Amino acid sequence: MIVFDGFGITYPDAHGPTLHDVDLVVPEGELCLVVGRTGSGKSTLLRAVNGLVPHFTGGIMTGRVTVAGRDTRLHAPRDLADVVGVVGQDPRSGFVTDTVEEELAYGMESLGLPGDVMRRRVEETLDLLGLSDLRGRPVEQLSGGERQRVAIGSVLTVHPRVLVLDEPTSALDPPAAEEVLAALQRLVHDLGLTVLLAEHRLERVVQYADRVVHLPGDGRPLEVGTPADVLRHTPVAPPVVELGRVARWHPLPLSIRDARRHAGELRDRLLTAERPIVGRLPGGLVAEARGLSVRLGSILAVRDVDLDVHAGTITAVMGRNGAGKSTLLGTFVGLHQPFAGEVRVAGEDPAALRPRALVRTVGLVPQEPADLLYADTIAAECTRADEDAGTPAGTCWELLDRLVPGLDPATHPRDLSEGQRLGLVLAIVLTSRPPLLLLDEPTRGLDYRAKERLAAVLGELAEEGTAIVLATHDVELAAEVSDRTAVIADGEIVALGPTSEVVVGSPAFAPQVAKVLAPAPWLTVTAVAEALEVLP
Repeated sequence: MIVFDGFGITYPDAHGPTLHDVDLVVPEGELCLVVGRTGSGKSTLLRAVNGLVPHFTGGIMTGRVTVAGRDTRLHAPRDLADVVGVVGQDPRSGFVTDTVEEELAYGMESLGLPGDVMRRRVEETLDLLGLSDLRGRPVEQLSGGERQRVAIGSVLTVHPRVLVLDEPTSALDPPAAEEVLAALQRLVHDLGLTVLLAEHRLERVVQYADRVVHLPGDGRPLEVGTPADVLRHTPVAPPVVELGRVARWHPLPLSIRDARRHAGELRDRLLTAERPIVGRLPGGLVAEARGLSVRLGSILAVRDVDLDVHAGTITAVMGRNGAGKSTLLGTFVGLHQPFAGEVRVAGEDPAALRPRALVRTVGLVPQEPADLLYADTIAAECTRADEDAGTPAGTCWELLDRLVPGLDPATHPRDLSEGQRLGLVLAIVLTSRPPLLLLDEPTRGLDYRAKERLAAVLGELAEEGTAIVLATHDVELAAEVSDRTAVIADGEIVALGPTSEVVVGSPAFAPQVAKVLAPAPWLTVTAVAEALEVLP
């Protein structure tokens, strides 16, 4: 169905090819998972399938790509629209209508499908992706995860033969991600749809993949094989595979079910191990919410929330898409006015602070990091961040190089991957060293190694006294770094306590290690590995 024959691409002004000599065949009816480090070329590979590379991006292309027999060099993206459906990393950039129902119908209208066919397919897709309650909602009022599901749905209504998805679950809560992936699996198995999917959160998707394509970067050839074969030695692997490596299980497990079949002996050994230390000692009160309620239009997005945030601690806020997590964070930085109750940061109302004082008091890394980027180069963004924060020149760049090493200072921010842009914005916000740091889905687009670097930076900041609140669907990050976890539902905090207590018993928000080793309170591969090192 998809054939890469010696494919390569060198973008304009690039120092070298992003990909070269790629040979790959993806058969019809297969779900092929593309993995690799941030910036390794995964998005480029996907964009080549519908001709966005090189027709839209420009550059020098070598070799060729054919899809359903059509050569992408000879067919522009519009000529492949009936065969290939694409969902990018930023679904908002692809919306062209005002409401969910209109967005689902737009692609079919462009192809001139009959009205009765469009109506039937819209209804089928609404049910398939759990969007029925949102049919009349303006797309601008959707949460990040809701937007992602609408973007996938708008492509599925056209009934393409090939579906290309770039980070399809990155903005989804765990239950919603499972629903989407289960729907994709049904489309592959029941309808023979060919799916090419790039995803950093391998713990969600690897068990569904027929094959894995690993892009190692650095000019090395790609690796293709079964998930177990490829992930046995790749630097990117889900926690359940990392646990299998630590415990030396063979074959390596790809799912919780497989891992639990191996885990009996490991659970017994860990019974005598010293339990990991849970939580940092909190410092002084940095921010607080008292009886906080926030209304967005007719929706009461936050309801009667009480929350204390202390220096030197990391608090994870988890919950379904649309539960109110982003609204809660936005209120702490003055983006929303309370409908009832109040918020205070360093004793001040954040909405009353002037911008220069605000950035030194509280920093927010939003879900869409590009919203904070305005300059033409990375270097210019870093220079401006240093000037705004009053810090020595190079401070922002040093932070960026720790988070996303190896970037070219002359690169335009729009040419960065989603994960690279997030790293840049995080470095910009951290340059001011605010006492309160808020992060909204901070691992979207980050590979496992980049997440490890982020976790290390957050841990160091907490040790230095920074109070950190992160709204996230990434249960693995929350298990790794957070001291406390708050679960929010319909705007209300329904659970708040030490992370180990809140997530271990939750089927939705427990990390993979906790699911494998439950009921023991082990949350991360790192903790298990450290315990095994000292056991006889």
